[in-house]
Amino acid sequence: MEPTGPIEDDPNLTDKKFPGNPTLSYRSRDPLRVIAEVMMWPQGHPPERLQQMKDGLARLKAEGAEIID
Repeated sequence: MEPTGPIEDDPNLTDKKFPGNPTLSYRSRDPLRVIAEVMMWPQGHPPERLQQMKDGLARLKAEGAEIID
């Protein structure tokens, strides 16, 4: 992807979990230009791990956590 306008660090990752933005996570109000397509994805998470993630999100929601800035 290539930005067509201004971008900013994604505060959900760069301000909280990974200072310095090593994940290269950004936000933009402008469209992004597709410059390449990923043809092979690594193997996904096993069903047990997916359930753990979903359970964690449900717990945060029940606690009233603000997940997305």
